[in-house]
Amino acid sequence: MRLSKILSLDDFEHAARKYLPPPVFAYVSGGVEENLSLGGNRAAFNEIGFLPRVLVDVSGVSTETDLFGTKYAAPFGIAPMGISALSAYRGDLVQAKAAGAANIPMIMSATSLIRMEDVCTACPNTWFQAYMPAPAKVPALVDRVEAAGFRTLVVTVDVPVLSNRENNIRAGFSTPLRPSLRLFWDGITHPRWTFGTFLRTILNHGVPHFENSQAERGAPIIARNVDRDFTARDAFNWAELDKVRRRWKGRIVLKGVMSPEDAKIARSAGVEGIIVSNHGGRQLDGTLSPLRVLPEMVEAAGDIPVMMDSGIRRGTDVLKALALGARFVWVGRPFNYAASVAGEAGVAHGVALLEGEVRRNMAQLGVTSTAQLGRQYLRKMVSDTIF
Repeated sequence: MRLSKILSLDDFEHAARKYLPPPVFAYVSGGVEENLSLGGNRAAFNEIGFLPRVLVDVSGVSTETDLFGTKYAAPFGIAPMGISALSAYRGDLVQAKAAGAANIPMIMSATSLIRMEDVCTACPNTWFQAYMPAPAKVPALVDRVEAAGFRTLVVTVDVPVLSNRENNIRAGFSTPLRPSLRLFWDGITHPRWTFGTFLRTILNHGVPHFENSQAERGAPIIARNVDRDFTARDAFNWAELDKVRRRWKGRIVLKGVMSPEDAKIARSAGVEGIIVSNHGGRQLDGTLSPLRVLPEMVEAAGDIPVMMDSGIRRGTDVLKALALGARFVWVGRPFNYAASVAGEAGVAHGVALLEGEVRRNMAQLGVTSTAQLGRQYLRKMVSDTIF
């Protein structure tokens, strides 16, 4: 009955705001500093409009999309989101299972609270996203990801140092998670989350740890030294990536690439794909929306697939990204919210909503497959053009 009132991905955000304690909601929803990139991600989609074709037989519309030789049911997947198991019970598993059932990919976050081995065993087609630690520790992490069974390694490259998420501090969220009267009150006033997610997790699985940042188990989320899992990333460079490329036998995708020059280097480095991303507006504030640079990135990347994330909320957003050259897109926060309010069923409902919008929008645009999309279906709506 609760899901029957959820008609769009944004509805999940409104529901999660009521369900989650303010500090946890702030962690998921927030950007950094002035939220320039966070707001810019959505604004970019409003700058371009459609030029539909009519009297086209669209009775055979299909949202199926081929990516790396795999045919997925839709041209989108679930982006990696850290600490998902704090906002939803077993959040990473919930997202991965729903994605597998819907035949779309899901990328598991390195800053997750569930062991990568558990997720990959339950959902073998899941991708794994890594923040590379100090160079000396990289080989062991890469070997662990391979041993767990992952075939696609997503290396996030836009976090050499942690960002200034002052919004988290203002809302009372921190890592380590520090007990306080404020958190105690937030727990009392949000009993469904307290009993359904937080206490349920502790009773069944103990205090959550950062499980996958390195080869060994990380610190508990309440430990004073938890920051040790998020440091020493500033030494990772192209030379270190080359070492990963030679060690890792599977597919490598770089996430967080925004410069066409870096796209060219990535192609030369032997990666199989890139994800154009500003980290959902959570890293360097003022970074351009990925949609704005997407055409340049596609041209620079040549024959390797270019994907994007950050700001996608509607089927029309998906189609605009594909028409500008993206082969695939990734959606993050809405599926986190969906898992929070309704578990696996919520994520499944969110996937169905977005897939339905994509299918309907394709028919209204006059195309029957995602491969037909191109810039001929778009026009600028403001003077500052994206393409």
